[in-house]
Amino acid sequence: MDDYSQPKFYNAGAMKWLCFRLDMISSVTFAFSLMFLVTIPAGVIDPGLAGLAVTYGLNLNMLLSWAVQYAPQLPFVLRCLTCTFPGGMKNRYYIVGRTGSGKSTLIQALFRIVDPTVGRVLIDNVDICTIGLHDLRSRLSIIPQDPTMFEGTIRNNLDPLEEYTDAQIWEALDCCQLGDEVRKKELKLDYPGLHHV
Repeated sequence: MDDYSQPKFYNAGAMKWLCFRLDMISSVTFAFSLMFLVTIPAGVIDPGLAGLAVTYGLNLNMLLSWAVQYAPQLPFVLRCLTCTFPGGMKNRYYIVGRTGSGKSTLIQALFRIVDPTVGRVLIDNVDICTIGLHDLRSRLSIIPQDPTMFEGTIRNNLDPLEEYTDAQIWEALDCCQLGDEVRKKELKLDYPGLHHV
């Protein structure tokens, strides 16, 4: 137990040291962003988008700790991996596996949070490193294990940028077997919040 506890103690101490500093950086960044959002004139930014930005900003410290563990000199996490994503189709792919199996690393590679050191990531025979980040990330989506629900209507939760028609929103609700529940509500898509469904 003593032999186990000694490195465990140093590891826990190093993690606390790192997490404290990351929390300080994210808190300062979040405070400046919040002051910017509060001081800009009304009507410049849509209040819904501002609220969405603030909600994501609250998770900044977790995002920092998720990305800061990367170091180029460490052994590769993903080795001899081949995935095929056919183009021209709206497919759903599920990434499952035990803790430490490389799920997060694969997502980081797909969204180019970390560029591939060896090999390439091709989507529809296009190397994702040759296109812009906005073009790439606007065409991919991820549903994390811990979903976040926002204040507002069901429509706002499912389509915060108002890019989709009601028919597409209903189709998404039907795919996840929530369509019938929402149809029972008096205001339907304008019902306040998915967490009440």
